[in-house]
Amino acid sequence: MHKSRLGVVVIDCEGGDLEQAAKFWSRALGRAVGKGDDRYVDLAGPDGELRVLLQKVEHPSRVHLDIETDDLEAEVARLEKLGAKRIGAVKRWVVMEAPTGHRFCVVRPQRPDFESGAMEWVDE
Repeated sequence: MHKSRLGVVVIDCEGGDLEQAAKFWSRALGRAVGKGDDRYVDLAGPDGELRVLLQKVEHPSRVHLDIETDDLEAEVARLEKLGAKRIGAVKRWVVMEAPTGHRFCVVRPQRPDFESGAMEWVDE
């Protein structure tokens, strides 16, 4: 048995100035610019809401979703059974592609209320 849920909306920003991107998205979404570095910036929102993260990338700008889980391999296997494809592992997460062609990531828990808010799946 493992748990998972939608955890993060990631705004991928190709090149450019991540600080300027954070200013725009913070104003557009009504969120404060939170912690960050030269590659990632959090946009702080209310407790219990999805996390919004800006990420500096080399590919064209897009938005992708992160599914957080307490068992990466079990969640990847569950999603593969649903028709998703594993694209590859990066650091501590797995990049996948849905049958619709959308890329998304499977990551470790990102929000403090993960245990109480995640779906529970019976591993087969």
